[in-house]
Amino acid sequence: MFLFSILPFLGQENWDFDNKEPQKKLFLDTRAVNGHTANTLEEKVLDFRITHRFGEIATPQSYRTLFGFDNSTDIRIALEYGITDELMLGFGRCKGAGPYLEFWDTFLKYNFISSSDENFKATLNTKLFYTSMASSSDISSITFFDKAIHRISYHSEILLAYQVHQKVAIQLSPGFSYRNLTNAEDENLLLDLASTAKVHLFKKVSLMLEHFWIINANEYRKESYQNPFGIGIEINTFAHVFQLNFMNSKGLGAGQFIPFTTSNWSEGEFRFGFTIARKFNL
Repeated sequence: MFLFSILPFLGQENWDFDNKEPQKKLFLDTRAVNGHTANTLEEKVLDFRITHRFGEIATPQSYRTLFGFDNSTDIRIALEYGITDELMLGFGRCKGAGPYLEFWDTFLKYNFISSSDENFKATLNTKLFYTSMASSSDISSITFFDKAIHRISYHSEILLAYQVHQKVAIQLSPGFSYRNLTNAEDENLLLDLASTAKVHLFKKVSLMLEHFWIINANEYRKESYQNPFGIGIEINTFAHVFQLNFMNSKGLGAGQFIPFTTSNWSEGEFRFGFTIARKFNL
């Protein structure tokens, strides 16, 4: 039903506020698949976003759930705002994909370097995550919150994006996550390197590739978790951005998909997801 609902938008000829405006370089949106791009919102622009993740597509018996469409692993609803052309902030809430539920997030994103031709951008992004779920009665569980601070985790990154070709942009994003509470075998501090590529296909359609590598994964993490990898199509219409994605991660937000991705692409444990983003000029 969702795919049919966007067909009228794909048929619109006037996808820009001004058809004479040149194609914006680097990325169409502030997001790639799961992670952020170096883009920020324009000043006084409010972005309302709904992101959805479904169940696994290619595992045995997955046809019984219509290849995952019967299952909703996570949903995020958010409001994000451009304070200036370089500075934006956002607030969101996820259903939660486990182990955390009722997962809230906020972030501040600052584009501190942008070349005059927009071929290069460097952006700092810092995020805070909080779970309001009921505490477990099992003291050995990471959802047993003895202190309020145990409910909080963080992620910060530097997004370095470069237009290597008229139709190709790449981004490298070194970052780190810190969780105030983990199990005994895990690490509180996780170092990650995200790599993103965009291939411009049509006027307002691009192919996105995204991978997160956990640099300091110990043996426990190597046995129990996977690096997140996603493939997506981003479509920009009049005041809307649609993203159609496939990824192995269940949860939304770096506080979920970086430390807690367990699904393996090679075993068919990937899923479909989408994002609808609607911008308002205030």
